[in-house]
Amino acid sequence: MSTKFINTSHGVLYTPSPVSGWSAPTIQWLKNNGIRYIRAEWVDLVNIVRLRILPVSYFEELMLSPRPGVGIAEAALGLVYENLAEGFGVAGEYLYVPDLSTARLCPYSPGHASVLGWFEEMTPYRDVKGELAVKASLCPRTKLKDVVLEAADAGVKFLVGFESEFILLESTDPVKTANTHQSAASRGILSGSVEARILEEIMDSLVQSGIRVETYHPELAPGQYEIATAPLPPLEAADALVHTRETIINVAAKHKLHATFAPRVTMTSPGSSTHAHISIHKTGHDKPIDALSSLEASFLAGVLDDLPALPGITLPIPASYQRVGDGLWSGGTYVAWGTENRECPIRLCNATSPGSRNFEMRFIDGTANPYLVLAGILGLGCAGIRSERRLRIENIREDPARLSVERRREVGITQRMPLTWEESRENLIQNDALRGIFGRGLLDKYLALNKVLKQSLSINHEGRALTRLVELY
Repeated sequence: MSTKFINTSHGVLYTPSPVSGWSAPTIQWLKNNGIRYIRAEWVDLVNIVRLRILPVSYFEELMLSPRPGVGIAEAALGLVYENLAEGFGVAGEYLYVPDLSTARLCPYSPGHASVLGWFEEMTPYRDVKGELAVKASLCPRTKLKDVVLEAADAGVKFLVGFESEFILLESTDPVKTANTHQSAASRGILSGSVEARILEEIMDSLVQSGIRVETYHPELAPGQYEIATAPLPPLEAADALVHTRETIINVAAKHKLHATFAPRVTMTSPGSSTHAHISIHKTGHDKPIDALSSLEASFLAGVLDDLPALPGITLPIPASYQRVGDGLWSGGTYVAWGTENRECPIRLCNATSPGSRNFEMRFIDGTANPYLVLAGILGLGCAGIRSERRLRIENIREDPARLSVERRREVGITQRMPLTWEESRENLIQNDALRGIFGRGLLDKYLALNKVLKQSLSINHEGRALTRLVELY
């Protein structure tokens, strides 16, 4: 009796480099294509996108100066509304240095292009080697770059793809969704509807700006949609996510709707997340079809061992914990992983297709800073790779919450995800691994600002609190 070979590989094959084929434009190219203004954007520690808008003529002069950059007061990085976080003083200045490689057209605002960059200390200081330095410890983008470079030194590379879920609102006060539909239902994008026009304009804008979109569709909650973009190296993926979100927000506003990435708008329907799909690559390292490679297993073990502390970064506000729970397909509350298991915080996707196999990190929402999110996850995973960490938790096919205590113990499930903002914050404070990744300075400033953010969102009126949440995120 003969057996027929079945090719289990599926999905588009991506490799760490090159990925998108996008070439960053030069200033002259921008000017030749009608760009009059540059949006110098940055994402602060609590994921608020801020900017300075510069005429392209001044931007060109700035980039030709000995040390190009825009001055930003240190206090500006510690503000939520009018509230200044502890540890941020009235004195001090940063230089925000544009990274021209991140330049992207903004078709939603003709004549504009966006640029991300790096924070540097305005005044150089002596580093541990006694040399003059300007590196700023509070720059999330720099932190992710450092983690990626450290992994590259060991020959390890990553690809990251994001799924952005958002809800379109007719109004924010009171909060009212734009429509009602079922998951993936065609009625959610009726031809000629404002939702269909918005989604198509978002897609066209992203493509014109060099971002590759894989799919978009209606999600389960009223007014909810999802856009999935193709994987990129981690820093570029986070940059692309920022641009994607800005495009979604601005296009919706053009059509008189408000786009929100808030974790949960109504308790009678599912919330919104930002799932990250991460694949691990190393030259000469083969991935078997029927099991994780040793590299993948060690990476996963590194993340799982300290997973209870990550939500302090990835689920950063009290409302984040209204979205997650057992039986909600939101990743559950037990530290576990499983093949195509949506009740685990880490879902293994395309398990038998080594070329497209990846880990879906389901414990992230749209209020989290993507640079800090990836720095934390990849930093823990790299620690697992360096120590050749043994994977102690088995691949789970059931809902961990429905297993008996004895069965969970048998398969290695011994930890619980935090159930509240307070618990996640305490886990983060006590976690040595993440403190080592982020450094005391950045983590302490993040915790201080995160506390102010929580206070700013804690309005003693349910309707006004929800309005503030959806208007901020």
